[in-house]
Amino acid sequence: MRAVVVRSFGGPEALEIEEVPVPPVGAGQVRIRVEAAGVNPVDAAVRAGALVAGGLAERREVHGLGWDVAGVVEETGPGAGGFAPGDRVIGLADRLDLPLGAYAEQIVLDAGAVAHAPVHATATQAATLPLNVLTADQALDLAGLTEGQTLLVTGAAGGVGGYAVELGVARGLRVVAVAGAGDEELVRGFGAEFFVPRDAELGSAVRDLVPGGVDGAVDAAAIGTAALTAVRGGGSLVAVLGGAAPVPLRGTRVTNVWIRADGARLAELVKLADDGRLTYRVAGVLPLDRAAEAHERLARGGLRGRLVLVP
Repeated sequence: MRAVVVRSFGGPEALEIEEVPVPPVGAGQVRIRVEAAGVNPVDAAVRAGALVAGGLAERREVHGLGWDVAGVVEETGPGAGGFAPGDRVIGLADRLDLPLGAYAEQIVLDAGAVAHAPVHATATQAATLPLNVLTADQALDLAGLTEGQTLLVTGAAGGVGGYAVELGVARGLRVVAVAGAGDEELVRGFGAEFFVPRDAELGSAVRDLVPGGVDGAVDAAAIGTAALTAVRGGGSLVAVLGGAAPVPLRGTRVTNVWIRADGARLAELVKLADDGRLTYRVAGVLPLDRAAEAHERLARGGLRGRLVLVP
């Protein structure tokens, strides 16, 4: 089968497409024929060697790429209950020790990292869901807010930020969205009650809308201390980017969200998507052998949604 790999870290040109063996299926696993794979910033970090440099992954001869997958179950191993060949599924490849990722024609995942695909979505739409929606959901869990409280979301027009707004609203939170001025209509469409342009003096602008500051924040744009200034003393801030958590001034509880695969929770989020409460945003679709082009477009920035690769 074909897969995109990296042998020498570098820019988009480091991506190579190779013929590799079909991965075997072990106990509690499923093998998925990939129909679509999402392209995320973490993939660029893998390609550039940032995860190895940061001690998050070991250096190997070959590194695969791709966390998000949508496809069809081809084979199941013993104990992979709930799935059968022919099932349409989505999943998250969150293990950094494996040689191949979702940029491939087939992938093997633990059954616990997989959920049945949304009924009302194409494979390319569904492939944009797992990493971003689970990151947003787990960040909100860490924020620890309750119905009626206020939530600040930076990067609210982005993949994680957009879902943080929608999921925050679904949890009954009042959301202050921070994004570019041209994205106000978009993020209000996600359900944000308040909007602050990203070039504003954040602490003052937010406190004008929410006296005393918001109860918690999901910092998807990695602005750190500037986001913390908008949070009340004793509130909470969750940093999405590793290493971007600011000093916990004023007794603020500051944490990083470290994404984990969770097929059971992903299945619940799929139901929200099928109910029309989560928005799919596909920025473009490219064939697998143009993965380098996808990474070039990602590096230029300005995307609204995720690029998707199809084998």
